[in-house]
Amino acid sequence: MPNGRTGNRLRKSLDDIHLDIQNNGLKRSLGPVHLVLLGIGCIVGAGIYVMTGTAAANYAGPAVLLSFVLAGLACGFTGLCYAELASTLPVSGSSYSYTYASLGEVAAWSIGWLLMLEYGLAGSALAAGLSGYLASLLGDFGIVIPEALRTPWITSTMTDSGPVFVSGGGINLLAAGCVGAVALLLIRGVSESATVNAIMVVIKIAVLLLFVGVGIFYVDPANWEPFIPESRGGFTYGEAGIFRGASVLFFAYLGFETISTAALEARNPQRDMPIGILGALVVCTTLYLGVALVLTGLVPYQQLGVPDPIALAVDRIGMPMFTLVIKLGAVLGLTSVLLVNTFGHTRICFAMAQDGLLPRLFCSVHTKWMTPHRGTVFVAVVTAIAASTLPIAILGDLVSLGTACAFSIVAISVMWLRTTEPDLERPFRVPLGGVFIGRVWIGVVPVLALVFCLGMIGPVVIDIGLKAARGQALPAIVLGVYAVAGVVLYWRYGMRYSRLRNLATPRGETA
Repeated sequence: MPNGRTGNRLRKSLDDIHLDIQNNGLKRSLGPVHLVLLGIGCIVGAGIYVMTGTAAANYAGPAVLLSFVLAGLACGFTGLCYAELASTLPVSGSSYSYTYASLGEVAAWSIGWLLMLEYGLAGSALAAGLSGYLASLLGDFGIVIPEALRTPWITSTMTDSGPVFVSGGGINLLAAGCVGAVALLLIRGVSESATVNAIMVVIKIAVLLLFVGVGIFYVDPANWEPFIPESRGGFTYGEAGIFRGASVLFFAYLGFETISTAALEARNPQRDMPIGILGALVVCTTLYLGVALVLTGLVPYQQLGVPDPIALAVDRIGMPMFTLVIKLGAVLGLTSVLLVNTFGHTRICFAMAQDGLLPRLFCSVHTKWMTPHRGTVFVAVVTAIAASTLPIAILGDLVSLGTACAFSIVAISVMWLRTTEPDLERPFRVPLGGVFIGRVWIGVVPVLALVFCLGMIGPVVIDIGLKAARGQALPAIVLGVYAVAGVVLYWRYGMRYSRLRNLATPRGETA
């Protein structure tokens, strides 16, 4: 039907989507190289500089390489699904927009709300990590940032029974300042932001390659034994630890989804989106494996549970100037990730506001710079508040959970659109084919993506539940409160101002 209404489910029609593509007000300025670098800019960051050490020390040991392979496979299969959808429906809302076209408005709102949590918490974690490396780098030059200005209001302390959240006695204004600087750059213009991002990506990749190239000559093979440490119960080491490590590292692959949010600003999205998504994923996975191999070879895995594991590893080499270079690379790397993450967050909000599910300020475009300036400011303020008050410890699992849920919806959307719109032009199609079971198309790649994503979700959900049972319920509380807020906002605002719902409801009737 023209308005996309099927029974009680409101679906955005393909005509509506193509209308959004034509009437968006954004500037098409990004080519395939920019898109690949955009993805690398978001993928290569916290996953290497922070979370690799945490996953190795707490869960997988040297087998963190297998964790990267599992997470990479999940993202690889999902990336193929993204490539098909992004080339077919080049819109800015990523999995939110794909869900709107396939599963309907309620499902789209749910995934959009989850994506906002995912991007917001990831941005806060990145800003907090960036502030730590930046404070350390400035300290090497004699500039000391007071502890109270780089410590969040709530901190996490590890005990024998798990993490305990206590008052940190400060506000991480350094992290908030990092978010503000990135927001100003994004407001100024997307092509300018992409150029700055490209420069930072080249520098941080060069630094990481230098780390691998130099560090490989100093590794101690004894640090790789045993490759899979003996299980200590739960998710601590053993095979279960490998899967838990993969779920920890999963959020570090968020970058290729961010590429899909740039579809409205790509010069040739049908060609460039698949190149950007798959190219960035291949480059980053290869780099991750190399860095993890050298990192666990330089330092015993038990000692890697620190905020700056790569700096720790370089210290073992005994080259002070090299340590300085690595810290600079970490600062630039995390800055580029924060830049791209904030870009993706604002574009999700832009798409939802265009549909009437969020206030219009999120899709208000600056007349000169042609960027969603007001939405960027709002996103930056919320991200800065979270970054300055919350510890990284409670953010990673929630980000991974949101990422895996969004990826699962994308895989389902591919199969749904293949079933309902078999004749739709698809410049890129997922490989390996599929079969029709009844009238439903089941694809090999989408099913594999679903299986691997569920493998990422399971350990996170179980661990959050175990922590809540031990009295550390803060992650569960954050997730629960956010879910309730989403229901209320959609009920009180989204249902009233939904563009599609208002079009589908005749005058005099109530949606």
